[in-house]
Amino acid sequence: MVTRVAGRFVRAEPRRTAGQLVEGLLSGVERKTCWSLAERAGHADPQAMQRLLRTAVWDADAVRDDVREWLVEQLGHPDAVLVCDETGFLKKGVCSVGVQRQYTGTAGRVENSQVGVFLAYVTPHGRALIDRRIYLPETTWCDQPDRLAAAGVPDQVGFATKPAPARQMIAAALDVGVPVGWVTGDEVYGADPGRRGDLEHRGIGYVLAVGCDRRVHVNDGRTLVRVDDLAERIPITEWQ
Repeated sequence: MVTRVAGRFVRAEPRRTAGQLVEGLLSGVERKTCWSLAERAGHADPQAMQRLLRTAVWDADAVRDDVREWLVEQLGHPDAVLVCDETGFLKKGVCSVGVQRQYTGTAGRVENSQVGVFLAYVTPHGRALIDRRIYLPETTWCDQPDRLAAAGVPDQVGFATKPAPARQMIAAALDVGVPVGWVTGDEVYGADPGRRGDLEHRGIGYVLAVGCDRRVHVNDGRTLVRVDDLAERIPITEWQ
């Protein structure tokens, strides 16, 4: 896989460090920091690892595309499932992109953290992550252009709710022909009617959770009822 993405790195040094970084992330090293990964790679200090992640010039999205293409070659299946979900990364300080005090399932409480939205590809042959987006909070980040600039966030990036990047990642995967049978996600993503419309337009099935207090129209649109009440009215024999 390192050979496949080698052309995305102009210089040999970051190309070599990238391979060592990935090997370290896949290793049994308990705490995967730049220090610990550098030690595993035989470096005297973490500067090369830090430089790769901070200032080295390489196209992360192009590498993502290469990895996705390779994964589809290995795992692709017409009944595959795209799964969108988020996870948190506990952080100290205030400089990491998108960091703020917010709820994260990683800790099970409100903590200083980043939140990333991810897209997983699940097939009978295996599963892997194929895309990612960082969540930028509105008031503490998107409404503070100086903070965005200091963190290196591109000018064209603005606030988006968590379902928006999930829609972008799903569309990107489908646009390049990733074989998929259906899409799933929890109620954060099931509450987005635009996503359901996108999938219906493409003819892709989905199972997306919604909150029990979500109201839907029945009786040809004449009656508005909660979905939990509606579910209780359906005879068990009618479920498929």
